[in-house]
Amino acid sequence: MIQFTSKGIYCVPGKFYLDPWQPVDLAIITHGHADHAYPGMKKYLCHHFTVNILKSRIGHDIQVEGVAYNRPFHINGVKISLHPAGHIIGSSQIRMEYKGKVIVFTGDYKIQDDGLSTPFEPVKCHELITESTFGLPIYRWESVAAQTQRLNEWIMHNQGFKKTSVFIGYSLGKSQRILNAVKDMGEVYVHYSIAKLNMAYSEAGIQLPPYHIVGLRTDTKQLDGKIVLLPPALLDTHLLQKIPHVAYAICSGWMQIRGARRWRSADAGFAISDHADWNGLLQAVKESGAEKVYVTHGQTATFSKYLNEIGIEAEEVKTNYGEEISI
Repeated sequence: MIQFTSKGIYCVPGKFYLDPWQPVDLAIITHGHADHAYPGMKKYLCHHFTVNILKSRIGHDIQVEGVAYNRPFHINGVKISLHPAGHIIGSSQIRMEYKGKVIVFTGDYKIQDDGLSTPFEPVKCHELITESTFGLPIYRWESVAAQTQRLNEWIMHNQGFKKTSVFIGYSLGKSQRILNAVKDMGEVYVHYSIAKLNMAYSEAGIQLPPYHIVGLRTDTKQLDGKIVLLPPALLDTHLLQKIPHVAYAICSGWMQIRGARRWRSADAGFAISDHADWNGLLQAVKESGAEKVYVTHGQTATFSKYLNEIGIEAEEVKTNYGEEISI
């Protein structure tokens, strides 16, 4: 039913692609991150909440159609439905059924409920296409409550020394989680690129805590002693350097590994990720009941090898989907 091609994952009978990285006629998109939603498609199909994200990131003139979770539709005889992936707002697993065979493409996902994204929903299938960004046993996330407590304790520590707490995290997904976690710790300023994507949450009816916007002309003196959220692209820029009395923290699953924080000379690192950890990956695979698993990106060798060892047929597949490599 599927082929792994140079353009992306192709559904042969349906004549559509899943998160393709080359221009195609019809692309079904799992979520709005740039490594899964590329420009140049004639038509995009995604969850309702992802529509405005695609328009914001790719262009307002694109042809895009939004559908709801758990609402089956048909394309060329293939029964398709979207199911929550828990990764970010609107993120979806794509279920495809043709002549009694069911294949599910997870895109990126996490089992942990972050309180903002629609929680992950296990989907039964014969074959599963999964990521493995953090597919090593060392990656095991703390609870959301424990993560929130760590962020707030770090802010309190900085406030005791009259320092500005700056968090570095992805504009879509991570930053909204951080904003929600630190809402009771003081005034929060977010970069305009983050504020732009916050609108997708507002339009979906998800109320985020209040914040101020940091723009190119913002007087950084007014950020002194406050809480600031910036995207990774600004990590080594003058904006970060101009913020008074700054202490900055990187929020990424990579911070689970000792020494990762020192790699970027950050003042702190918090292991917060929108991807499944080791246990989450195994849980998703086992709950799917899949007889065959394709591992698309991340720790593909280790994770597929382990699945084979425990009796679940698995193989690595090369794709253009990325990982949290920027931080």
